[in-house]
Amino acid sequence: MSVFDSSAWKTVQPFVLGGASGMFATCVMQPIDFIKVQIQVLGEGAKGQSASPFAIFRDTVKNQGVGVLYKGLSAALLRQATYTTARLGIFRSMTDYLDSRPGVKRSAFETAAAGTIAGGLGAIVGTPADVALIRMQTDGNLPADQRRNYTGVTNALTRIAREEGVNGVFKGCVPVVVRAMALNLGMLGGHDEVLAAVEASTGNVVLAQFAAKKTAGFLASACSLPFDFVKTRLQKMKANPDGTFPYKNSIDCARKVLINEGPLAFYRGFPTYYVRIAPHAMITLLAMDAMTNAVKSMQTPAKKNN
Repeated sequence: MSVFDSSAWKTVQPFVLGGASGMFATCVMQPIDFIKVQIQVLGEGAKGQSASPFAIFRDTVKNQGVGVLYKGLSAALLRQATYTTARLGIFRSMTDYLDSRPGVKRSAFETAAAGTIAGGLGAIVGTPADVALIRMQTDGNLPADQRRNYTGVTNALTRIAREEGVNGVFKGCVPVVVRAMALNLGMLGGHDEVLAAVEASTGNVVLAQFAAKKTAGFLASACSLPFDFVKTRLQKMKANPDGTFPYKNSIDCARKVLINEGPLAFYRGFPTYYVRIAPHAMITLLAMDAMTNAVKSMQTPAKKNN
């Protein structure tokens, strides 16, 4: 009997494949994520300031080299190993349970609730890696004498905890959780509902898969960007000379951005964010499907339909 036939593997499979698929997608999309973060930290204190992602890309590579686009990759991979492992594992475990009920079809509300809960719980686990990622990606924007110069994700988390306390590694946790709940509501809930609806109406599995993943990517981006914007601002901020911080919390950050930069600031860089989030969501889901099918091919025939 193959290890993939065991009950233990059946329990951990959504978590293992979820984390692996997220890490694969991150390796592909990391440069775009780096540019997205640079756009979001522009304009603090200056209403309406914006920049082209192409200009930022050009200037960044010119001034810091191509390698900087992958700065923070270790933190990004750790984030996927924690956040995506948890959110996709929890989501699939919940939906598998809901689908196992005899004669009861999973409702759209239950799918949405599963996605929202999974996103929130996964985000709590992944917040420390997310803080380290944002700090590492924005360090080059600071004056040379103010840069943190983290050498890697372990160094970043150790120093943050030592210099700022445990609360430091969970800075921005509330907007991280809210962002994840919104993103997963759109990505996971939207994917499963569109997949079922299109497949039922057309009978075309390929079309249903394409439509579901395309919709998941768009909804994930549109629902989560304002929360991602606030999260980024909170996580990259440094203390002022008097020891205070630019923002007290997520609500204070949102209020100040609204007053100083206008409501459209929350959707600053949406094209870049969409190009970052939508393909990442699609690649993650496609990779998870491919890995799931690969595992099924290694199971004994009697176990494949279980």
